[in-house]
Amino acid sequence: MLFLFFLVVPLIEIAFFVVIGNAIGLWPTLAGVVLTALIGSLVIRMQGLSLLNEMRSTVGRGQLPARALADAMMIGFAGLLLLLPGYFSDLVGILLLIPPVRSAIYAFLKSRVTVVTTTTGAGPGFTQRRVDDGTIDLDSDEWRPR
Repeated sequence: MLFLFFLVVPLIEIAFFVVIGNAIGLWPTLAGVVLTALIGSLVIRMQGLSLLNEMRSTVGRGQLPARALADAMMIGFAGLLLLLPGYFSDLVGILLLIPPVRSAIYAFLKSRVTVVTTTTGAGPGFTQRRVDDGTIDLDSDEWRPR
């Protein structure tokens, strides 16, 4: 299955290059690839920062930021696709940057995946017995001669 993926996707990319190159020419085709990479990196930066703030607020409320993590992973994958040369990968990357598309993918994955969480109790931790030998430890600013 993975072999087919690595065989089919490059063929689709080549087909897109040929069709678009015939329609608009070589240099505009290459410029389009560079332009989508630049636009993609800007969009990823903007959406990535807003997602980071959302994750912080979710964790601050004591909740697991599953949705924010899924969005962050999809945006990261979109960034990778936008940086790769090719119009098919750019198309998929741009689709992943659209929030309703990510919501649909998240809903699809959520219906297919079972998440199991485990909580463990923490004990008293490491404790050290204190031995009272009559010694008082002071810093130099806490002591003054009489």
